[in-house]
Order: sequence, then structure tokens, then C-alpha cells
Amino acid sequence: MYQPDANLRAAGLQPDMHPLFDDAYLRSIYAGRTAGGATLAALWRRLVDLGQARHADLLWIEAELLPWLPWAIERAVLPRGVRYALDYDDAVFHRYDLHRLGPVRRLLGRKLDHMMAGSALVTAGNSYLADRAIRAGARRVEIVPTVVDTGIYCPAVRTGGDAPCIGWIGSPSTWTDYMAPMLPTLIETASRSGARLMTVGAVRAAASNPWLEQRDWSEETEVGCIQEMDIGVMPLDDSPWARGKCGYKLIQYMACGLPVVASPVGVNAEIIEHGVNGILATTHEEWDAALTTLLRDPDLRWRMGAAGRRKVEEAYSLHVWGPRLAALLADVADRARQ
Repeated sequence: MYQPDANLRAAGLQPDMHPLFDDAYLRSIYAGRTAGGATLAALWRRLVDLGQARHADLLWIEAELLPWLPWAIERAVLPRGVRYALDYDDAVFHRYDLHRLGPVRRLLGRKLDHMMAGSALVTAGNSYLADRAIRAGARRVEIVPTVVDTGIYCPAVRTGGDAPCIGWIGSPSTWTDYMAPMLPTLIETASRSGARLMTVGAVRAAASNPWLEQRDWSEETEVGCIQEMDIGVMPLDDSPWARGKCGYKLIQYMACGLPVVASPVGVNAEIIEHGVNGILATTHEEWDAALTTLLRDPDLRWRMGAAGRRKVEEAYSLHVWGPRLAALLADVADRARQ
């Protein structure tokens, strides 16, 4: 999770952060509960925050200001004369333009394209997202990958002796979309190899499965949970939404020194060097073979995990990208003051 304050201040900026949703909202989502009241409260807070932002040099917006409201409203509440930058680490636009309901597609399908076209900068977590911004007419687009703090996400000292653990971290929705279809294969592979299966964040969605060691997600415990794993997995389908993902799970796993197995969809195929820091697998047979190979060879797990850690340190770390992103935002803010 990116904590930008120090880098922004070092670049001469004075950040004032106003997240849309609070911790209580996140806990509700991960517990599988609806949060309609919290959403309305968050939108009201956002409107109040925007009223106070009219003297800012730059607004830095994650994806959009007012989810599920049309561009006309979004444009009306933007402080007049204040430049804004947008950041995307998911294909949020597909929430609207690929929605199953025609009225949603017609009303909101081009909303984020309008936002991109009016922005001073779009930072995108991968080329799929960047291409969308370019097609929308954004005047400046930069690819800034998802990163982690490698001082926090780091390998743990393992004592050995326990059965090896195949692990996954994510939300209930991503469990349902991507992990649930893979579960029979994972269970068969784990049972044949004497391995364990751990999930973090899918408690309600996977509650009935006795094969799983299920952990609640929290920011405070997620690193420790990943450090208990021996292999990290990230299955995806080859859909537009999945192609927009930025591989955050993989980067978390690799930073903690885990070898990874993942679908070769979108940025996954860039993060994973097949056979070096992980294995790309498409079919159920390929997933079974990849996991079986890693479960039977602790030395291979260590070598791949070490290679993954090096790659995160070089290409997906806060240390590397924090100053770069801060410099981009400082440049846009400086231009706004001129």
C-alpha cells in the first residue's frame, strides 16, 4: 500500500489526504456486508472536501470523485480552475462500460474517458490502463506500477517442519471470480502433496470449505499472513477487467520472498519471469504441474522466491517509485502555479 506523504513533501508539495472510504467501510466489504449508509456518508464527506479544495494547486484523484454518479455531476463539483491528476490501478471504467444494464452503460460508460480527457496527468498501473487513457484523449499519460514498501513486505525467518502452504490474498469478490473456479484443482494438488491451503480476505465467500485455513484481512496482519505462505497464487480469467489488474498480489508475495504461480493475463506476464521467479500456468493441468513441482522442491521455492524479491526491490518498490511519482505530481503542480 503506497504511503506517499514523505515523498511528496520531499518534492516540495504539501499533501492533504482525504480518502473516500474509511476503515469501517473496508471492514464491512471484507466481511461480506453491504455498506449503503457508509457510501452515502462518504459521498457527502467528499463534497465537503471538494468545497475546501478550491485553493489547491492540484487535485490528485484515485479513479473518480463520485462513484456511480455521471460525468455532468462530477464536472460540476470539480473546483473551478484547479488542475487534477488521475491514478488508475484497476480497469474501473469497465465497471460502467461493460455493465450488464444498458442504462448504466449509456449513462456512465464514457464517464472516466471524459475525466481522463480533462486531466493534467493520468498515472496508470499498466499499459492496458494507459492505452485507455491515451484513447480517451488524456494530454499526459505515465505508467507507474503498483509498489510496496520493501521494508515492511519482506521475507520472514522460517523454522521449517510445517506442511508447505499454498496461499492467496484478496477480496471476497476476487475470490468468487478467480479463485473459486480453481479450488478443486488446488485442493487435489494440496491433498496429494500434503500441503495446506490458506486464504486471506475471502472468509464469507469461502466459509463452507473445510480444506481452507481462512484468515480475516486487516492491514495490520496481512504481511504476517503472507509470510506464513510458501507459494503465492494469482489465478485470473482472460477478461477485460482482469487485463486491467496491476499484479498487486504477486508483488506482495514476491516482496516476502515467495515463488508465485499465476495466470499469464495482463501485467502478470511482465512481473513473472517464467521459470525464474515464478511459473505462468493457464490450464488446470499446468497449475497442478507447477504447484506440484514447487511443493516437492524447497530449494527451487527458495531460489524463485529470492529472484522475486530482487525484482520487487528493483522495479516495484516504494523506494524506487515514490520519488518518481512525487516528481511527476510536483511538475504538474508547478505548471499550474505558472
